[in-house]
Amino acid sequence: MPASTPKSLRVAVLADSDTRWKWGSLTANRISPAESDIHLDGFLLRGRATPTARQLEEVGVRADSLREVTAVEFLREMAKERYDVLVLALVGGAVQAMIHGLARAWDGRTERPVVVTGYVGVVYEKLADGLLLRHGADLVLANSRQDADRFRAVYEGVDADASSVTEVALPFLGGDGYEKHDPYTVVFAAQPSVPESRKDRTYLLNRLIRHARLHPDREVLLKLRSKPGEHTTHIEELPYQKLAQKTDLPANFRLVYGHMGDVLDRTDLLVTISSTAALESLHRRIPTVVLTDLGVREALGNHHFVGSGCLASWDQLDDRHQPSPDPRWVARQGVAADGSYETAFDVARFRITELLEAGHLPSLAPYYTPVTAPGYLPGILARHHLGPDGSPLPGAPAADREPSPVRQIVRRAARGAYRHGVQRVAPVIRRMGEL
Repeated sequence: MPASTPKSLRVAVLADSDTRWKWGSLTANRISPAESDIHLDGFLLRGRATPTARQLEEVGVRADSLREVTAVEFLREMAKERYDVLVLALVGGAVQAMIHGLARAWDGRTERPVVVTGYVGVVYEKLADGLLLRHGADLVLANSRQDADRFRAVYEGVDADASSVTEVALPFLGGDGYEKHDPYTVVFAAQPSVPESRKDRTYLLNRLIRHARLHPDREVLLKLRSKPGEHTTHIEELPYQKLAQKTDLPANFRLVYGHMGDVLDRTDLLVTISSTAALESLHRRIPTVVLTDLGVREALGNHHFVGSGCLASWDQLDDRHQPSPDPRWVARQGVAADGSYETAFDVARFRITELLEAGHLPSLAPYYTPVTAPGYLPGILARHHLGPDGSPLPGAPAADREPSPVRQIVRRAARGAYRHGVQRVAPVIRRMGEL
């Protein structure tokens, strides 16, 4: 018998940062039904964190098309084009706005795409707020068994439909298992917003440099997320590379950029405050430490790793401490270090196949409506130029033409001014306020 022809699957991903583009595009490929011929169109939501060309290249995910849009432009595109699956890789408020806008755009249509959303990594803050803002999608992906249990408890606790919660794993796990390297390499995975203060970030940098000096036989790498002027999912006011400019760095200490997976290929010890990179590292069985130097606190996110066996301080690392992760904790985090990763997305694929074969999907029905959240929802929608019913507000950006050259220059200048204000002006004002 001749081989079956792969079914063509049209998938759209809307993302608002480099990290969410990475999560959304990889998720789209992971959850697509087996033997599908995927056509992937990427849309980048215009805003402060819109990724640069360099950041997109670093992510390493390719799309058949990729362009920048406003929320209203995207909704008009979805009303016009036909897709099978739509992945919303956005912050919670933007997901909610898109769900309401899409419900309006698809009103009266007998067919619509399967709408999927979720979280980029560890969910350690604003659990109820973020989850309820994502309610209304057909699938709300949970990256671990622990998250799936928590997600369902929140939805059921407010009498919202919890059937959308679907357990998967982080889509960017992978790579070869750990093998020792020569020289032994310690990598500190920096985060844009954790910790926030200059004092704490300077402390971490100094401890990393001190570790390099104490262990000249080791290579010590500071893995950076972005270059000055670029934004990621979170704002970075005090980039480590700026703090390091006036420091005499030892010969075995280097600042590195690039794909996290490539850096992990040469890592013997991954150190972080609370980065998702810790889960990538644990998946590959690389020794992993979550720092306790600044405390174990919700504000840092490292409280998520209580019980992991990975918590330690720089003093312990300087004494060559080797972490030993708890296998039960690891198993509940979607890390799949036991080899089950390839089946982690089977349930999501099955559910999407079922929904696609149904042919007709009900209208999107989010928990938040003008009735359930009249003092909250309108503001969320207005931030994306949408009215209370999900329709575009008067004066919203037009989708039928490209911005003029002058408008493009103004946008670039405004974005540059915003970044300058965040990275230069705001910290100065805060320091003045502390005098």
